[in-house]
Amino acid sequence: MISLKSHINGPACVGPLYFQFEIMTAATPFIEASSPHVMNTYARVPIALSHGQGCRVWDVNGKSYLDALGGIAVNTLGHNHPRLVPALQDQLAKLIHSSNYYHVPGQEALAKKLVELSGMTNVFFCSTGLEANEAALKLARKFGHDKGIERPEIVVYDKAFHGRSIATLSATGNPKVQAGFGPLVEGFIRVPLNDIERLRAATADNPNVVAVFFEAIQGEGGINPMHMDYLKAVRQLCDERDWLLMIDEVQCGMGRTGKWFAHQWAGIQPDVMPLAKGLGSGVPVGAVVAGPRAAHIFQPGNHGTTFGGNPLAMRAGVETIRIMEEDGLLANAARVGTHLASALAGALAAELATGMVKEIRGQGLMLGIELAKPCPNLVRQCADNGLLVSVTADTVVRLVPPLIMTTAEADEVVRILSPLIKQFVQETP
Repeated sequence: MISLKSHINGPACVGPLYFQFEIMTAATPFIEASSPHVMNTYARVPIALSHGQGCRVWDVNGKSYLDALGGIAVNTLGHNHPRLVPALQDQLAKLIHSSNYYHVPGQEALAKKLVELSGMTNVFFCSTGLEANEAALKLARKFGHDKGIERPEIVVYDKAFHGRSIATLSATGNPKVQAGFGPLVEGFIRVPLNDIERLRAATADNPNVVAVFFEAIQGEGGINPMHMDYLKAVRQLCDERDWLLMIDEVQCGMGRTGKWFAHQWAGIQPDVMPLAKGLGSGVPVGAVVAGPRAAHIFQPGNHGTTFGGNPLAMRAGVETIRIMEEDGLLANAARVGTHLASALAGALAAELATGMVKEIRGQGLMLGIELAKPCPNLVRQCADNGLLVSVTADTVVRLVPPLIMTTAEADEVVRILSPLIKQFVQETP
């Protein structure tokens, strides 16, 4: 077995990473994956990852895995990218964190780029998707209060997932993750996906509605896309009613679908757009991008953060976007995603015909394979066979790999995953 150890060239930590290969023999002790002093909040697969290269990662015992999860849609550029890593090493040697008491040049550089890509107006930076969504909810409430609405209400959706703080948990549409954390925050109206008449009926004659908030493609809810005609209809309704259209692009944004932001396929523009995950290619970066109607709601003292917008995070965001543009990764996501979906459909044609596999859906490199029965055990089975995936909404195998994935690597995903699914759906429950 081969082990890879990473080293850093030079005392100033500005050189690229290289790897030293070591042969692991039968005499090499096996390292158990264990975290006895870490709070038990995750149902972890019993492997501990050590390092990565491109779309592959290695565990502490030297086993390699093809990464089709990408840290849950985070590692846009894969692992140990030859241009991202030196840029971050350079920034580490200059300034990691300062404070939002002062101007941070990287904030303006990244904000300017996000405004250019989105056609919107300005940006607030934070560190996570939860924080970005929480800020969006605060924007909506402040928008309502500024209009004289004492108890603003926000439309949210079945199966949505916006985070685990009390407010974002309240906006989430999953009773399982809400259980045990009541009372939840009031002020939310819940509707089903892709039904404009249900949205109209739920908000009829209600003067307290201030915003509609949803994911363009639901991630944790099971890779459920909003339909293009529905997105256009909601945009029109928000314009008619003077509501904010707030689109959570935390998981589906940053090029994952083949456009910078998934809603752009419908030719619309939101008023508020939370971002995170892939924005920093592994470095925690969150952002709330605002259009003209929401850009000046927050004023000094209304919102803030300690870590958000720090120089290291901003450099990660700027370099991630620069590399994505230079390497044509939006086009790659669209091309490889189409290839992967087609290859999966071909490999699982019999199971699709019988209904044991219900649907393969999504866009670009955000795909879900819905099975007819719960399949959480597939995560471990895939890992045992050298493939990292997740299962969401109990029955959906989620694929959100780095956007650098090649068609050859996509074919490898199919070669490993499809036999495991075939075997699983044939097993007696």
